[in-house]
This record gives sequence, structure tokens and C-alpha cells, in this order.
Amino acid sequence: MNKRIIAPSELIINGDGSVFHLHLLPEQLADTVILVGDPGRVDLVASYFDSREMKVSNREFTSITGSYKGKRLTVISTGIGTDNIDIVVTELDALANIDFKTRTEKEHKRKLTLVRLGTSGAIQPDLEIGTLLFSRTSVGFDGLLNFYQGRNEVCDLDIEQAFMKHTEWNPLLAKPYFINASDSLAKLFADSTREGITISAPGFYAPQGRWVRLKPADPYLNEKIESFNYHGRRITNFEMEGSALAGLARLMGHDAATICTIIAQRIAKNAATDYKPFVNKMIVISLDKLSSI
Repeated sequence: MNKRIIAPSELIINGDGSVFHLHLLPEQLADTVILVGDPGRVDLVASYFDSREMKVSNREFTSITGSYKGKRLTVISTGIGTDNIDIVVTELDALANIDFKTRTEKEHKRKLTLVRLGTSGAIQPDLEIGTLLFSRTSVGFDGLLNFYQGRNEVCDLDIEQAFMKHTEWNPLLAKPYFINASDSLAKLFADSTREGITISAPGFYAPQGRWVRLKPADPYLNEKIESFNYHGRRITNFEMEGSALAGLARLMGHDAATICTIIAQRIAKNAATDYKPFVNKMIVISLDKLSSI
């Protein structure tokens, strides 16, 4: 059978041989990748590296590859939103598993470890500011994974149906999807984080129940989310990227997870503006854990 040749319009490769948005060359990518939202946080993570090989920036995407305790790592900023995760994860997979010269899939696939380090708002009263929360399951309000073949095969359809029934889900909204993090990463971080179910929202304001001038379509949705219980499991926090990361990685055969520092308590209605010490703690713990595998 002839291999499918990926057209230039489907995978854009720059003149220097780098992938279109990230501007990375295949050899510049480590097997273990830390993803952060803020481009400024890339240098913060890399400040703990023992050495650096390279730094590349294009738009909101900044990448540094280096070494931490002998482990080769890449840290990349994604910007905000699951649409950016769609770009980043697809291009990382292309760097790992597409032969750029022939534009065909490689026969032997390279498995990446992708860990997103973010910040988040808690929607359960016992999650204090500064808590490190591992998204054991991510919930996509964004609809991104619904565009990909195989979506139902990698999602938990039972909890999805229970959630839609409990919240009286608005049919005008994208159908939510529930996707689990990597089992191996869950075990790796079990002793240093709390686990939860995390919603990835397609916006910061109304999609997370905030009301500035425009009132949310369902002003009671957050109350329904907070009260949802599935065999003792509850939804713990909001963020904006983890569902796409978990879903795309599982479809592609990579290990992925999201860890967030809780910087806002939506129930107590307070937030920490000086959360850098908590983020630094998350970075060091994550680097130490990832350097051990």
C-alpha cells in the first residue's frame, strides 16, 4: 500500500525545515515536553536547567530545549486556549512522527511525554490557593476533540452522559467530552498533587460563569457543575487548555497530563495576584519528577 503523502497545505514546513508555527526543527525536540501558557514562563522554567541548547520564538510560541539533572527537556509556551493546543500538539507530533523530506508518517512512532503546567481557579471549597492539582480527567467545553475521528473511542462516554443530564446541557453549546490523563503520569505525580476533574473552558468570562457586563446564558451552570458527583468524583477547577492536550495526545499515542496551581478560589471569591512562589514550587516538583523517568 502506498504511503499517504501529506500535502504542503496540510502540514506547512518553513524554508529552513522547521514546522510552521513553532519554528522548531525535528532534532531540536526532546522526548519530554513541558507546556506553559505564558511565553515569559518558558524562561522561568528554563532558569532551572543545567544547560540550554537553543531558544526559538514565533508569535506566542517560545521554545527552549536544555538539560535538567541529565534529562533532556523542551519547554514551550502555547498561549491561551485549546485552539492553540491544537496547533502545538499537532506540530509536536509532526516533528516526532512525520518525515519532513518525504512528507509521510514514520513507520516507527516516537512517543512524547507532554506535561502542561498552568494556573487555575478552584470551584470546590476545600481546595486552597497554592494547591497543586493533577487533572485526572479533563472536560472539554471547547468542542475541539469532536472534530477528530476516534473521539468516542478515547473518551469516557458514561460520565459524559451523566454530566449532560445533571446540568441539563444546552444543545446550543458544544458537546462536552471527558478524557483521562496518562496513567503513568498520574502515578508519577500521585504523592505531590491532589487529583480532580478539570473543565477546560473556551473563554475566561461567561464560559467560566463570570459576569462583567454580559450575563451568562445559564447563570446557574456553575452551581450545577459544583454539585455534580459521579461515583464520588467531583469537578474541581476551571482552566482553558487541558482537555485538548489530553484528547489529542491520547489519539496520537503520547502520554499527557495537566497540573495546575490553584490561584483563585471561586467559592470564597478570592484570588492570589502574587502566586509566583506557588508556581515556582510546581515547576521544581515537576522537573524533579520528569527527570526521574
